[in-house]
Amino acid sequence: MIITKSGTHFVKLQAGDTVVAVNPISKNSKEKGAKFGADVALISLNHDDFNGAEEASFGGKNPFVISGPGEYETKGIFVKGYNSKSKYDSKKELLNTLYFVSMDNLSLCFLGAISDEKLSEEATEAVEDIDILFVPVSDNTLSAAVANKLAVSLEPKIIIPLGDEADVKAFVKEAGSEKPEKMEKLTLKKKDVDGKEGEIVLLG
Repeated sequence: MIITKSGTHFVKLQAGDTVVAVNPISKNSKEKGAKFGADVALISLNHDDFNGAEEASFGGKNPFVISGPGEYETKGIFVKGYNSKSKYDSKKELLNTLYFVSMDNLSLCFLGAISDEKLSEEATEAVEDIDILFVPVSDNTLSAAVANKLAVSLEPKIIIPLGDEADVKAFVKEAGSEKPEKMEKLTLKKKDVDGKEGEIVLLG
């Protein structure tokens, strides 16, 4: 699997010819993201920074769009979505969906724009071994301290913080780890994550 990040929360997963766009950026957003064709698009939040599924239609690919709780299966990818709360860019509470994704023999968890300090009971019961956790860090989502506490509680093998440079730096400091080198892309297989415990990886 090859993992890349574009913008603050937009993540691209690729395994062979299969591409997943997680929280693609809408053309109406102030943020700018890469445009590419995807087979699947996961949308955590109905906000321009997260809901650009139309931007994942390109090169003859029109994605299967998942934008809420439930269980889904397509192209050998298994997805479970659970409700959570978000205060992203808003004074009112919004509905966020966090996703557990099984793809290319790896288990991934995307917390989206969550602002809850812990997962719902239903989502917690669904947690199994998480290979890679994507956790948001910002004034709009989770503070560095809360993000680190939640990430550690889920016991992932790899943690990828999503936020601007200052927020990610604060997260790394909170985690008490030496600042990892930032990568343009992360390429790995299941065997590469075995034995790891909460290793932080920075994408940019």
